[in-house]
Amino acid sequence: MKRFHVNIAVKDLDRSLRFYQDLFAAEPTVAKVDYAKWMLDDPRINFSITQSDSKRGIQHLGLQAESMQELGEIQQRLSTAGQKTVDQAETECCYARSSKSWLRDPDEVSWETFFTHGQITHYGGEFVDAREMLKPPADPVGKRCCA
Repeated sequence: MKRFHVNIAVKDLDRSLRFYQDLFAAEPTVAKVDYAKWMLDDPRINFSITQSDSKRGIQHLGLQAESMQELGEIQQRLSTAGQKTVDQAETECCYARSSKSWLRDPDEVSWETFFTHGQITHYGGEFVDAREMLKPPADPVGKRCCA
């Protein structure tokens, strides 16, 4: 079963961390100095916040697959829907190692589909607005992250 994903850029991570802990009545699954994530079952969501001095608000939405096969099925549906994707076979982002596809819906909303292979000890990638993922990259796509 897939899990819905939302990433929000926040100005004050500590303040937002306290707010979302109260809202979800749960401690984050991952808590770092620049990032926090809740893997909730009610509602079934991967909700993350990222410290940002410049851009705030919803950065992207997504679907987290529970297997590479399920990720392939989602990617096939995206192809059928005719949406251009940027694929990352292996990337390090948000303290995790994942395979991803990025796309924009018809109204330019950024979406990420991904399967996480494991955790890492650093944030990974550089802070890049997900909306930039579908523009021709000035650097290799593999260096970009999900911010």
